[in-house]
Amino acid sequence: MQWQTQHGRHDLPWQQSPSAYSVHVSEIMLQQTQVSTVIPYFERWMQRFPSLDALASASEDDVMAQWQGLGYYSRARNLRKAAAHVIAEHGGEYPDCLQALQAIPGVGRYTAGAIRSFALQQYGPIVDGNVKRLYARLFGIDGEPNSSAFNRTLWQLAEQLTPHNASHIYSQGVLDLGATVCTKSQPKCSECPVQSECVAHATGRIEQLPNPKKKREKPFRVGHFSWHQPNQHIHLVKRSSPGIWGGLWCLPELPDAPKDAELAGEFIHQFTHYTLHAKVWRASTPQHLSVKDDNSVGYLATQLFDLNQLDQTGLPTPIKQFIQDRIALKRHT
Repeated sequence: MQWQTQHGRHDLPWQQSPSAYSVHVSEIMLQQTQVSTVIPYFERWMQRFPSLDALASASEDDVMAQWQGLGYYSRARNLRKAAAHVIAEHGGEYPDCLQALQAIPGVGRYTAGAIRSFALQQYGPIVDGNVKRLYARLFGIDGEPNSSAFNRTLWQLAEQLTPHNASHIYSQGVLDLGATVCTKSQPKCSECPVQSECVAHATGRIEQLPNPKKKREKPFRVGHFSWHQPNQHIHLVKRSSPGIWGGLWCLPELPDAPKDAELAGEFIHQFTHYTLHAKVWRASTPQHLSVKDDNSVGYLATQLFDLNQLDQTGLPTPIKQFIQDRIALKRHT
């Protein structure tokens, strides 16, 4: 706790006058996303949706447009659902009970602990990837990082080690220590305040703990999409959720490559679990805007968008980039 006070991070935007809402938003954004990437998104989000009421009353399209580029779009949908839940079930005030917090859409054990600790300054143990790495090295804990046994052990440790007084200082301290000192590669052991107690350091197992995940080769998938651009407009469909890009506007997906169609372009995009090779085919009429009919891809609406207004539209980043590249190419030819 002394280390956190002297050396920890204190200037992050969500640490300034933290509320349960701002902590909730920041923690959801920080899932699977680096701090440096989150900061501008968080600041824009809080300007656009400064309160639970503002978020709950916003349209899904508006919410998705603000989230555009962060990925894992179900997080944005759950934040909107969470705002409505807290207003309906708790009168617009976040509950302080862990069980009630975890009943909020999209809020798990870690996020509930973070809200209790950082916003409400109550006892709230937390375990994220940084804390897992710190505890695994400090106590010499073996195990598959995502296994239930490994996670159960670390949560038990967190519950035992987290003090009931000034829980927020301790929790921020272990987060910062894992993120800035006990890093995945090239940890700064000489700067670590618990180096003398670290089992991994004493036994030369820093690189082996936590046990590295088994690497699996990503499958490669080919997807076909339709491009229909009358004048300065483009036809897009709103994809249903759940699913990849659910709730976002996208080029219509085709079951396979259309016969005798001209290839407008292609791109590669890396998802967490697979690599997508997208091929985009020119369509001469809106009738070509068919989508897969096997229920693997559905759409909620189809609409003609002005090419100059796409910045206000919730689009998947690779689709938006492809459209912008095509527009730029056409202007220079």
